[in-house]
Amino acid sequence: MPDAAFPVAPSRHRLQRWLPICGWLRRYTREDFQGDLLAGFVTAILLVPQGMAFALLAGLPAQIGLYVSILPPIAYALLGTSRALAVGPVSVASIMVAQALRDLPAGTDPVNAAIVLALLSGAMLLAMGLARFGVIASFLSHPVLSGFTTAAALLIIANQLPSLAGLRLPQHASWQALPARLSEALASVHGATATVGLGAIALLLLAGTPLIALLTRAGMPQRRALIVSRAAPLAAVVAGTVAVGAWDAARGSVAIVGTIPEGLPDLRLALPEPGLVWRLLPAGFLIALVGYVESISIAKFLAGRHRQPIDANQELIALGAANLAAGVSGGMPVAGGFSRTMVNYTAGARTQLAAIVTALLVALVAVFFTAALADVPKAALAAIIIVAVAQLVDLKGALAVWKYDRVDGAVLALTAAGVLVLGIEPGLAVGIMASLASFALRAARPHVAVLGRIRGSEHFRNVRRHPVETWPHLLFLRVDENLTFANAAFLESVVMNELATHPQVRHIVLVMSSVNAIDGTALATLERLAENAHEARVTLHLSDVKGPVMDRLRPTALLELLEPGKVFLSAHEAAEALADPPPEPRRAWRTEGEERRAPTGISAPRWGSSAPPCAPDRSRRRCRPLRPRRRRA
Repeated sequence: MPDAAFPVAPSRHRLQRWLPICGWLRRYTREDFQGDLLAGFVTAILLVPQGMAFALLAGLPAQIGLYVSILPPIAYALLGTSRALAVGPVSVASIMVAQALRDLPAGTDPVNAAIVLALLSGAMLLAMGLARFGVIASFLSHPVLSGFTTAAALLIIANQLPSLAGLRLPQHASWQALPARLSEALASVHGATATVGLGAIALLLLAGTPLIALLTRAGMPQRRALIVSRAAPLAAVVAGTVAVGAWDAARGSVAIVGTIPEGLPDLRLALPEPGLVWRLLPAGFLIALVGYVESISIAKFLAGRHRQPIDANQELIALGAANLAAGVSGGMPVAGGFSRTMVNYTAGARTQLAAIVTALLVALVAVFFTAALADVPKAALAAIIIVAVAQLVDLKGALAVWKYDRVDGAVLALTAAGVLVLGIEPGLAVGIMASLASFALRAARPHVAVLGRIRGSEHFRNVRRHPVETWPHLLFLRVDENLTFANAAFLESVVMNELATHPQVRHIVLVMSSVNAIDGTALATLERLAENAHEARVTLHLSDVKGPVMDRLRPTALLELLEPGKVFLSAHEAAEALADPPPEPRRAWRTEGEERRAPTGISAPRWGSSAPPCAPDRSRRRCRPLRPRRRRA
């Protein structure tokens, strides 16, 4: 056995559980180090300008983006289970921080508020991880997440337009006055700033697919071409800085980052004001939730390529520790970024040592090279943000969701509209409530199929979809949903309607193959159904009941109320036991108006008629009765 062949000491196993780095570090090779070193260097080239840009997006000083790129990645590297996830400042969390800071009273220190948000997010994530709440990622459905990210990306792009072109967007303008205000905004465009910003966007776009294709045709290996293209943000920053410095006329008019303090952040943990904590608590929870969902999605996507396990609960602990480290080092909330992670993965990262290398290089920049970053134009950083978040606008995916499921499409559209109109947090809350409401509505009206047996087999299928044989005194109903308080009344109405419509039915078999749980309300409904069926001289039976469900039904009164009804192992067993009709006068073989044409071309009688099962007579194009099976002695 594997455990006997490769025994693991209990102490080592516990250490590896809480520190996943101990698992892969024991098998670390020289090839792994080479890949991690190169990936860490390339990711640091992207992270320095991107971190500064995201800090400005959140309404914070640029150095905050550098601070949260040092300790948080190291904390995640020690505790995280993903080997390629790059943790740091991300666009969506930054715009959520900016929204939370704008709602604070005047005079509140934004840096202090961002630290409180980081500490709140970290504490919540850590608590959920210790409580094994990794399943919380399921509360954000794909339509909600897609609508939220699309709308948030549009908000981010609109937020960066003033820094990109130096224009002044209208604030709180009415619909009637909006065209005039937009004309005024376009007239306020600053020529030099717009030139730097649009030039940076053009450089970033050309450094993507066109540059990779050009280098590949020139004979460069594709992986090396990808690594070269990842240096485009640094190239845009350098080009913008050189352009502003050489253009003396614009040096004083183009907005730049300004002086950045040298050195590493001061590690401090001051107790925040209780009033500020309560005010930021909802924002901190939503930032933690969105950051975790984004991070775990990226981690699972990359882990699936190499069959590496991802522990959702351990990811909560690792991200919580990373956010606590961000708060201690005077930063803002962090998460796993998609673009930065893909750069890290493409550059050859094999373990989290690449993230540690990136953090050390960013620390060197913060200590020795901040003076060179003071003249970086904000327009170049705005261009980096716009190009990065433009990939989040997924209109094609939204259209595909709408075509597949109109309810999911409506949830996506409602989430996006809520974010654009109401703001980040209220819009996300609207999307979550709409998603839960759609789930409740679907669960309240589950699909209930009338079943028949496929001739010559033991399989039961929907009478509307397959050529099946049925019995006038038997009714097989399959409920394709768990039985809960939400759909118990609906199931009762369906059964009673069938009994009222088909008076010849003497046995009802509820096929429970799709039922995984029955709550107390549904149990009371089943007991009431059994009593009502007995009063109507109809016997209620169950079939295909799963083991865990049957374990919960045995101590209840339902099995006694079913008598003389039974619990059958399968629908076929129920059919074999109940196929003989009761000794009652029978009507004619076929009554006018009781024949129904099935989609497959086989005529099937309506429930309650005395017509026996029939199959198509291809020679005469009419329905001929099927001969009943003879029972074995």
